[in-house]
Amino acid sequence: MTAEETEKKSTVREYYEALLIAIIFVNFARIFVFQAFKIPTGSMEDNLKVGDHIIVNKFIYGPVPRPWLKVFPLRDIKRGDIIVFRYPLQPETDYVKRVVGLPGDTLMVRDKNVYINGKMLNEPYTIHEDPMVYPPQPALPEPYRSRDQYGPYTVPDGHYFAMGDNRDRSSDSRFWGTVPRSMIKGRAFMVYWSFRGTPPPPDAPESARLQELADVFIHFFTRTRWERTFFIVDSKYHYTPEKTPEADTGYSP
Repeated sequence: MTAEETEKKSTVREYYEALLIAIIFVNFARIFVFQAFKIPTGSMEDNLKVGDHIIVNKFIYGPVPRPWLKVFPLRDIKRGDIIVFRYPLQPETDYVKRVVGLPGDTLMVRDKNVYINGKMLNEPYTIHEDPMVYPPQPALPEPYRSRDQYGPYTVPDGHYFAMGDNRDRSSDSRFWGTVPRSMIKGRAFMVYWSFRGTPPPPDAPESARLQELADVFIHFFTRTRWERTFFIVDSKYHYTPEKTPEADTGYSP
Protein backbone atom coordinates (compact mmCIF):
# COMPACT_ATOMS: atom_id res chain seq x y z
CA MET A 1 0.00 0.00 0.00
CA THR A 2 1.41 3.36 -1.02
CA ALA A 3 1.71 6.36 1.29
CA GLU A 4 -1.04 8.14 -0.68
CA GLU A 5 -3.46 5.22 -0.23
CA THR A 6 -2.62 5.04 3.45
CA GLU A 7 -3.35 8.77 3.84
CA LYS A 8 -6.71 8.44 2.03
CA LYS A 9 -7.68 5.50 4.23
CA SER A 10 -6.71 7.45 7.33
CA THR A 11 -8.82 10.43 6.20
CA VAL A 12 -11.88 8.25 5.53
CA ARG A 13 -11.45 6.63 8.93
CA GLU A 14 -11.28 10.04 10.63
CA TYR A 15 -14.51 11.15 8.94
CA TYR A 16 -16.19 7.87 9.88
CA GLU A 17 -15.12 8.19 13.53
CA ALA A 18 -16.27 11.83 13.68
CA LEU A 19 -19.65 10.88 12.18
CA LEU A 20 -20.03 7.95 14.57
CA ILE A 21 -19.21 10.15 17.58
CA ALA A 22 -21.70 12.79 16.38
CA ILE A 23 -24.46 10.16 16.02
CA ILE A 24 -23.74 8.78 19.49
CA PHE A 25 -23.75 12.28 20.98
CA VAL A 26 -27.03 13.26 19.28
CA ASN A 27 -28.74 10.06 20.44
CA PHE A 28 -27.40 10.49 23.97
CA ALA A 29 -28.72 14.07 24.06
CA ARG A 30 -32.09 12.97 22.66
CA ILE A 31 -32.50 10.17 25.19
CA PHE A 32 -31.13 11.83 28.32
CA VAL A 33 -31.00 15.62 27.81
CA PHE A 34 -33.41 17.08 25.23
CA GLN A 35 -36.34 15.94 23.13
CA ALA A 36 -38.34 17.67 20.40
CA PHE A 37 -42.11 17.70 20.81
CA LYS A 38 -44.93 19.14 18.69
CA ILE A 39 -48.06 20.62 20.29
CA PRO A 40 -50.97 18.84 18.58
CA THR A 41 -53.99 20.33 20.38
CA GLY A 42 -55.20 23.50 22.09
CA SER A 43 -55.36 22.20 25.68
CA MET A 44 -52.40 24.39 26.77
CA GLU A 45 -53.49 27.60 25.08
CA ASP A 46 -52.87 30.30 25.20
CA ASN A 47 -49.36 29.59 26.47
CA LEU A 48 -48.53 26.81 24.03
CA LYS A 49 -50.15 27.02 20.62
CA VAL A 50 -51.21 24.29 18.24
CA GLY A 51 -48.24 23.92 15.90
CA ASP A 52 -45.60 24.96 18.43
CA HIS A 53 -42.48 22.82 18.18
CA ILE A 54 -40.82 22.77 21.57
CA ILE A 55 -37.65 21.46 23.17
CA VAL A 56 -38.20 19.39 26.30
CA ASN A 57 -35.53 19.48 29.01
CA LYS A 58 -35.25 15.83 30.10
CA PHE A 59 -32.19 16.45 32.27
CA ILE A 60 -33.68 18.87 34.81
CA TYR A 61 -35.56 16.21 36.82
CA GLY A 62 -32.78 13.61 36.61
CA PRO A 63 -31.82 11.56 39.68
CA VAL A 64 -28.53 12.89 41.07
CA PRO A 65 -27.06 12.47 44.59
CA ARG A 66 -27.81 15.47 46.77
CA PRO A 67 -24.16 16.70 47.04
CA TRP A 68 -24.15 17.13 43.23
CA LEU A 69 -27.30 19.26 43.12
CA LYS A 70 -25.21 22.43 43.46
CA VAL A 71 -23.13 21.43 40.45
CA PHE A 72 -25.85 20.28 38.02
CA PRO A 73 -28.89 22.42 37.08
CA LEU A 74 -31.34 19.89 38.55
CA ARG A 75 -34.36 20.24 40.81
CA ASP A 76 -37.58 18.57 41.86
CA ILE A 77 -40.85 19.02 39.98
CA LYS A 78 -42.58 22.22 41.08
CA ARG A 79 -46.15 23.43 40.91
CA GLY A 80 -46.53 25.46 37.73
CA ASP A 81 -44.04 23.45 35.68
CA ILE A 82 -45.21 22.58 32.17
CA ILE A 83 -44.29 18.93 31.72
CA VAL A 84 -44.29 16.37 28.92
CA PHE A 85 -45.23 12.87 30.03
CA ARG A 86 -46.49 9.53 28.81
CA TYR A 87 -50.28 9.42 28.95
CA PRO A 88 -51.08 6.88 31.73
CA LEU A 89 -53.95 5.28 29.79
CA GLN A 90 -51.94 5.05 26.55
CA PRO A 91 -48.21 5.15 27.39
CA GLU A 92 -47.08 5.31 23.76
CA THR A 93 -48.70 8.77 23.51
CA ASP A 94 -47.08 11.91 24.96
CA TYR A 95 -49.11 14.64 26.65
CA VAL A 96 -48.18 18.15 27.76
CA LYS A 97 -49.85 19.76 30.80
CA ARG A 98 -49.10 21.98 33.78
CA VAL A 99 -48.37 20.56 37.24
CA VAL A 100 -51.06 21.81 39.60
CA GLY A 101 -51.05 19.31 42.46
CA LEU A 102 -47.97 17.86 44.16
CA PRO A 103 -47.74 14.61 46.15
CA GLY A 104 -49.69 14.96 49.40
CA ASP A 105 -51.71 17.99 48.24
CA THR A 106 -55.46 18.00 48.78
CA LEU A 107 -56.91 19.48 45.62
CA MET A 108 -60.41 20.49 44.66
CA VAL A 109 -62.11 22.56 41.96
CA ARG A 110 -65.05 24.78 42.81
CA ASP A 111 -66.74 26.85 40.10
CA LYS A 112 -63.60 26.50 37.91
CA ASN A 113 -61.29 27.76 40.67
CA VAL A 114 -58.58 25.39 41.93
CA TYR A 115 -57.97 25.08 45.68
CA ILE A 116 -54.83 23.51 47.14
CA ASN A 117 -55.03 22.51 50.81
CA GLY A 118 -58.00 24.83 51.28
CA LYS A 119 -56.49 27.92 49.61
CA MET A 120 -57.44 29.16 46.15
CA LEU A 121 -54.58 28.89 43.68
CA ASN A 122 -53.60 32.04 41.79
CA GLU A 123 -53.45 31.00 38.13
CA PRO A 124 -53.03 34.01 35.79
CA TYR A 125 -52.02 31.66 32.95
CA THR A 126 -55.41 29.91 32.58
CA ILE A 127 -58.23 30.71 30.17
CA HIS A 128 -61.90 29.70 30.29
CA GLU A 129 -63.60 29.77 26.90
CA ASP A 130 -66.97 28.52 28.15
CA PRO A 131 -68.84 30.98 30.45
CA MET A 132 -71.09 28.14 31.61
CA VAL A 133 -70.34 26.81 35.12
CA TYR A 134 -71.73 23.34 35.70
CA PRO A 135 -73.09 22.74 39.23
CA PRO A 136 -71.93 19.92 41.54
CA GLN A 137 -74.32 17.32 40.19
CA PRO A 138 -73.35 13.60 40.23
CA ALA A 139 -75.96 12.88 37.56
CA LEU A 140 -74.07 14.98 35.00
CA PRO A 141 -72.11 12.94 32.43
CA GLU A 142 -68.39 13.41 32.01
CA PRO A 143 -66.62 15.63 31.14
CA TYR A 144 -69.14 18.12 32.55
CA ARG A 145 -69.38 16.52 35.99
CA SER A 146 -65.68 16.96 36.83
CA ARG A 147 -64.80 19.98 34.71
CA ASP A 148 -65.92 22.79 37.02
CA GLN A 149 -66.45 20.87 40.28
CA TYR A 150 -63.95 18.27 41.45
CA GLY A 151 -62.74 16.68 44.66
CA PRO A 152 -61.52 17.09 47.27
CA TYR A 153 -58.83 14.65 46.24
CA THR A 154 -55.46 13.91 47.88
CA VAL A 155 -52.62 13.40 45.41
CA PRO A 156 -50.83 10.08 46.13
CA ASP A 157 -47.10 9.89 46.83
CA GLY A 158 -45.05 9.74 43.67
CA HIS A 159 -47.87 11.19 41.56
CA TYR A 160 -48.72 14.63 40.16
CA PHE A 161 -52.03 16.27 39.29
CA ALA A 162 -51.72 17.82 35.81
CA MET A 163 -54.14 20.19 34.09
CA GLY A 164 -54.28 22.10 30.82
CA ASP A 165 -54.23 25.90 30.84
CA ASN A 166 -57.23 25.93 28.51
CA ARG A 167 -59.35 24.51 31.32
CA ASP A 168 -62.65 24.16 29.50
CA ARG A 169 -61.04 22.27 26.58
CA SER A 170 -58.53 20.02 28.32
CA SER A 171 -58.55 16.29 28.99
CA ASP A 172 -56.43 16.03 32.12
CA SER A 173 -56.13 14.61 35.65
CA ARG A 174 -59.69 15.63 36.47
CA PHE A 175 -60.88 12.89 34.12
CA TRP A 176 -58.20 10.18 33.97
CA GLY A 177 -56.21 10.53 37.20
CA THR A 178 -52.75 11.58 38.28
CA VAL A 179 -49.41 11.20 36.48
CA PRO A 180 -46.85 8.80 38.01
CA ARG A 181 -43.40 10.29 38.46
CA SER A 182 -41.92 7.51 36.33
CA MET A 183 -43.96 8.65 33.31
CA ILE A 184 -42.74 12.26 33.33
CA LYS A 185 -40.19 12.86 30.57
CA GLY A 186 -39.18 16.44 31.26
CA ARG A 187 -40.08 20.10 31.34
CA ALA A 188 -41.11 22.20 28.34
CA PHE A 189 -38.20 24.57 27.79
CA MET A 190 -38.35 26.51 24.54
CA VAL A 191 -40.38 26.97 21.35
CA TYR A 192 -37.88 26.66 18.52
CA TRP A 193 -40.45 26.91 15.70
CA SER A 194 -44.18 27.56 15.51
CA PHE A 195 -46.38 26.95 12.48
CA ARG A 196 -50.00 28.05 12.26
CA GLY A 197 -51.91 24.91 11.34
CA THR A 198 -53.58 21.81 12.74
CA PRO A 199 -51.44 18.66 12.57
CA PRO A 200 -53.14 15.36 11.69
CA PRO A 201 -54.01 12.98 14.55
CA PRO A 202 -51.52 10.20 15.44
CA ASP A 203 -53.62 7.57 13.69
CA ALA A 204 -53.97 9.59 10.48
CA PRO A 205 -53.07 7.87 7.19
CA GLU A 206 -49.76 8.54 5.46
CA SER A 207 -51.53 10.72 2.87
CA ALA A 208 -52.55 13.17 5.63
CA ARG A 209 -48.93 13.48 6.78
CA LEU A 210 -47.76 14.09 3.23
CA GLN A 211 -50.42 16.78 2.91
CA GLU A 212 -49.11 18.36 6.12
CA LEU A 213 -45.56 18.42 4.74
CA ALA A 214 -46.77 19.99 1.50
CA ASP A 215 -48.71 22.60 3.48
CA VAL A 216 -45.60 23.50 5.48
CA PHE A 217 -43.51 23.75 2.29
CA ILE A 218 -46.00 26.04 0.57
CA HIS A 219 -46.88 28.27 3.53
CA PHE A 220 -43.65 28.17 5.56
CA PHE A 221 -43.02 31.92 5.48
CA THR A 222 -46.62 33.11 5.75
CA ARG A 223 -47.81 30.77 8.51
CA THR A 224 -44.70 30.61 10.69
CA ARG A 225 -45.24 32.50 13.93
CA TRP A 226 -41.91 34.28 13.82
CA GLU A 227 -42.56 36.13 17.08
CA ARG A 228 -42.59 32.79 18.94
CA THR A 229 -39.24 31.59 17.62
CA PHE A 230 -36.91 30.80 20.56
CA PHE A 231 -39.64 31.76 23.01
CA ILE A 232 -38.71 30.46 26.49
CA VAL A 233 -41.67 28.67 28.07
CA ASP A 234 -42.40 30.26 31.43
CA SER A 235 -44.86 29.13 34.12
CA LYS A 236 -46.55 32.54 34.36
CA TYR A 237 -46.30 33.80 30.79
CA HIS A 238 -49.67 34.78 29.35
CA TYR A 239 -49.66 34.94 25.57
CA THR A 240 -52.22 36.86 23.52
CA PRO A 241 -55.03 34.43 22.58
CA GLU A 242 -55.28 33.35 18.99
CA LYS A 243 -58.34 31.67 17.51
CA THR A 244 -57.63 28.08 16.47
CA PRO A 245 -59.84 25.26 15.22
CA GLU A 246 -59.45 23.44 18.55
CA ALA A 247 -61.47 26.13 20.28
CA ASP A 248 -64.66 24.63 18.88
CA THR A 249 -63.89 20.92 18.84
CA GLY A 250 -64.36 19.99 22.49
CA TYR A 251 -61.71 18.51 24.74
CA SER A 252 -58.06 18.27 23.77
CA PRO A 253 -55.38 15.90 25.05
